[in-house]
Amino acid sequence: MFTGLIEDLGRVKEIRLSSSGGNLTVETSLRGIEIGDSVAVNGVCLTATNVKGNLVTFDLSKETLDRSNLKLLKAGDWVNLERALTPNKPLGGHIVQGHVDTVGVIKELQPLGEHHRLVITFEEKYLPLVVEKGSIAVDGISLTINKVLPLGVEINVIPHTFKVTNLKFRKRGDFVNLEFDILGKYVMRYLERVLRKEKLLKEFFNL
Repeated sequence: MFTGLIEDLGRVKEIRLSSSGGNLTVETSLRGIEIGDSVAVNGVCLTATNVKGNLVTFDLSKETLDRSNLKLLKAGDWVNLERALTPNKPLGGHIVQGHVDTVGVIKELQPLGEHHRLVITFEEKYLPLVVEKGSIAVDGISLTINKVLPLGVEINVIPHTFKVTNLKFRKRGDFVNLEFDILGKYVMRYLERVLRKEKLLKEFFNL
């Protein structure tokens, strides 16, 4: 589990892809990462399989590549890194599992004084999972939704977040990993079950 507060900007050293998955090596200033540790890379929970100095290697499953933007990475790219939440670490962002739901597209990333206006679009089926002033993880960054749009969300990015994350390297048309709030997912799942049960009862009693 993670908080969405980015600890380091890592740089891709190497990425190897195959039909069944691949592996990713990232250069980072983070210390204390050991083999078997979980690290969020652009919001994707990955397991460290090799650590050598400031280089950490992760295995990539086919599901991870299919669901996220990691397959688009190349050597030299910057990625957001966060180590797993520990009991003594403040939960300053929101609960982020590192399980990316889908990839969104940056439609706008415009300066607003020292801040930036960020607009991201995604598939319509995910709209029930976003609410105004709710939380969303974008490439692993915990952000607050300012406005829900017909096919996406509008977000205000504060100067600190822009400075310490890979958003400063992003541009219009880039793909970003999205993880929606876990509470919203459970609420939607519950409502789906309730409505399905109600429909079955109506059909049974010919109402």
